[in-house]
This record gives sequence, C-alpha cells and structure tokens, in this order.
Amino acid sequence: MIDVTGQISAVERRIGDRTLPAGHARVLTIAQTYDAPVADVFDACTNPERIPRWFLPVSGDLSFGGRYQLEGNAGGTVERCDPPHGFAATWEFGGEVSWIEVRLREAGPGRTRFELEHVAHVDDQRWAEYGPGAVGIGWDLALVGLASHFAIDGTGVDPAAAADWMASPEGLRFVTESSRSWTTASIEAGTPTEQAQTAGTRVTAFYTGAPTP
Repeated sequence: MIDVTGQISAVERRIGDRTLPAGHARVLTIAQTYDAPVADVFDACTNPERIPRWFLPVSGDLSFGGRYQLEGNAGGTVERCDPPHGFAATWEFGGEVSWIEVRLREAGPGRTRFELEHVAHVDDQRWAEYGPGAVGIGWDLALVGLASHFAIDGTGVDPAAAADWMASPEGLRFVTESSRSWTTASIEAGTPTEQAQTAGTRVTAFYTGAPTP
C-alpha cells in the first residue's frame, strides 16, 4: 500500500530556466531521499535487470556513449556516466530531444538523495496549456516506483498491480496531488497563478481521464 500523502510530501519539486545554444529551455527538478546507500541507488537506476522492477523495460547499451530505449517511452544516448554519483543522457521522444541528469549523494548513513533534472525546450503556448505537470507527473510516478522498489527489498513491482493501482481511487488521488504540487512549483517559479492552475487542471484531466474543463 502506497502512502499517497507521505510520498507526495517526501518529494521536492522545482521549476527553472536555462539558456542553451538552441535557445530558452525549461528546467524541471525532482528529488527524494531513499533509505538505501548511494551505490545501491545508482545500480537500481543503471542496471538493465533492475530498471524494469520499478520503471520500464529497457534495451540497448547503458554505458557511456551507448543508445538505450525504454519500452513504449523515450530513448536516447548516455552522455555522461560517473558511478556511483550519477549520469546524464538525452531523452528522445515523439521526435523531440531533451536532456536528463541524475545526481546522487549521501544523505546520512545508508541514505541517498536522488535528484533528477529534466531540461527541455518548451514553447510558451504549450507551457501555458499543460505546464510542468505534463512531464512532472510522470517523474513523480517513477519516483514512487523507486520508493516501492527499495521498500520491498529490491524485488520487482508487479506491472499488473501497478496498472490496477493507477486506475484505483488512490492512484488517481496520487496523480491529482502530484499535479497540484507541480502547479504550486510553477507559481513559485513565477507563472501567473491563474495560468498555472488552468494548466494544472488540464493536465490532471489528461492523466485521470476526467472531462477537460
């Protein structure tokens, strides 16, 4: 059983901006501390046998310079690998390229702070329509998967059970609370409140299947 309120509260979310050679980019950062040593968290995030236990099946070469592909999702190139402190890769999906970086550091004996940064070119119109939740909710779901992975001693999260949970009242509440949290982060980053709330409502409807307002 997932503690929805506890998991939502355990995650830090930030929105920022960055100027890249190709122009303005949005920066989404999500972080959580896990009761596992740094080396174990790094292995969970880079070992192709463990990644499907909490995220998605992955194929390809996960070493520096290699190409990877997540089943039904993004693929890309591993651009940096610094075991056990983190890695960086392109995130290629739907004909668009963005970038992810995972940073790990010790947060006390046997504990690790996991921080993921996702940098993407998002035009103002699309940002106004969906805001950070379009990507952020997906990363929240990944982090709850990783939390469950460590909570059950590294054994796999059953895909069928995960799908059932997503469609359950608790799963829908998790998505809704995640969306609200990203809306708050967007407002704190300077997005006008009404715009952020409208985008949050729209992306919640997208993920939950509720009628779009």
